[in-house]
Amino acid sequence: MTSLETAKKYNKISDIYQEELKESDYGLRQIKQAINFTKNKKKALDVGCGVGGRIINELLDSNFDVKGIDVSSSMLDLAKKSHAEVSFENVDICTWQSDEKFDLIVAWDSLFHLPLSEHKNVINKLSNLLEEDGILIYTFGDDIGEHISSWHEDTFYYSSIGINENMKTLLENSFKIMHLELDQYPLKHVYTIVKKERNI
Repeated sequence: MTSLETAKKYNKISDIYQEELKESDYGLRQIKQAINFTKNKKKALDVGCGVGGRIINELLDSNFDVKGIDVSSSMLDLAKKSHAEVSFENVDICTWQSDEKFDLIVAWDSLFHLPLSEHKNVINKLSNLLEEDGILIYTFGDDIGEHISSWHEDTFYYSSIGINENMKTLLENSFKIMHLELDQYPLKHVYTIVKKERNI
């Protein structure tokens, strides 16, 4: 499934999605943990920021200058209404290019919608977008391959290269693994927090 197809599916449920997560604290413990690991709290990037809300609020409360990107234009329209002080861009992380560098990058429940062939490329890209000592937190599946799941009377594509390949790719990019957890076990939901180290 292409990013454009994923965007169309999220465009259809943006209002429902915002309503469902309005009072949610889902993922905030993990985001706070990543913020605590972050040495310089200047610039943060939220990849797949959706409608904004709790995660962007947490970043703003920690005094980050926040940028959010997402493939869904409808999601971003709602995010802009909630966060006038945040810079948003309607882009695909697979093709997006930027000269900006960030101290913290969050990709919470977004990268698992990438085409399977793009996972390593995107991890490489996120590495290049980080300042030295910068922190990356993202989620992925404890599984290898692709599958389709039903949600909100539609089908959504998911993929993962698995824990070992994620860790291998991160180490190849000079990341130090700070935390790795199956945080919803027995579900196959994984998050990791890693720090960008100096290239030797």
